[in-house]
Amino acid sequence: MKKFTDKLFGGLKMSWLNVILFAVATAVYTSAMMIFVRPIDLSFRDIGATFECWILFAIIIMTNCKKPLESALKTFVFFLISQPLIYLFQVPFSEMGWGLFGYYRYWFIWTLLTLPMAFVGWYLKKRNWVSVLILSPMILLLASHGVGFIQSAIKNPPYHLLSGIFCFAQIILYAFALFDKKRDKILTLVIGLLCTLAVLISIFLTGGKSENIMVVFLEDDVTPSAVITLEDEDFGKTETYFNDETKVVRIYTVLDKEKSTVMTVKDGDKIYKYRVSVFYVENTFGTDVKLVE
Repeated sequence: MKKFTDKLFGGLKMSWLNVILFAVATAVYTSAMMIFVRPIDLSFRDIGATFECWILFAIIIMTNCKKPLESALKTFVFFLISQPLIYLFQVPFSEMGWGLFGYYRYWFIWTLLTLPMAFVGWYLKKRNWVSVLILSPMILLLASHGVGFIQSAIKNPPYHLLSGIFCFAQIILYAFALFDKKRDKILTLVIGLLCTLAVLISIFLTGGKSENIMVVFLEDDVTPSAVITLEDEDFGKTETYFNDETKVVRIYTVLDKEKSTVMTVKDGDKIYKYRVSVFYVENTFGTDVKLVE
């Protein structure tokens, strides 16, 4: 096991060609999961929405580079290639078509952030207590994802269970694979435990509320100048995305109780009304959208 982890985190040839092939391969795999895997709550689809797999991919690249700048540039290029390809491969299979790229803005911001993060992340190779501190934000992110996945698995078993196990397994893997001294291994595990406790406390204090994105496909003749309002402003916040083929409104709403409201789309003399709802069924929350006028 030690030989395998030493090879994975420091013994691979991370040439530019290998980085590009790695990016394309992960994009093909991720898009395949998003297109063909059903139901949508299976763990295999989480790679297309959350960070746990991409943290592992980034650490593999960073620890196999020779210099901090190389780490930053190659990690950046890996994400710059893989993320848009994931959406591109899904376009022919999705009702949203090119509108899928409306979600890319979020990942593009993270792609830009990989430049400074991967530069600093290269120092994981030092395998000392400073490396533990550098790893801490990633541990917190894994703990947050892991707790969320386990929550979902408890409410609606066994969905997201594998993803939850994978998150916590990564923390343990990094503790023993990235560090040589017993002190640093223990410190990594303690940080993982403290991060998990912090996430659980946060969930307890907030009542376990989580945010969901509702996607509303507008009528074909709606223009970008349309004014969109929610009758109940507390229901959530809206964001529009328009291109030549797709007209979409995303509603960010907290899934904490059953609720509904009317979304009004006023475009000149034309008015469309949609009933948007959050409902609870089979131990989980769902959403629904209906054109009512």
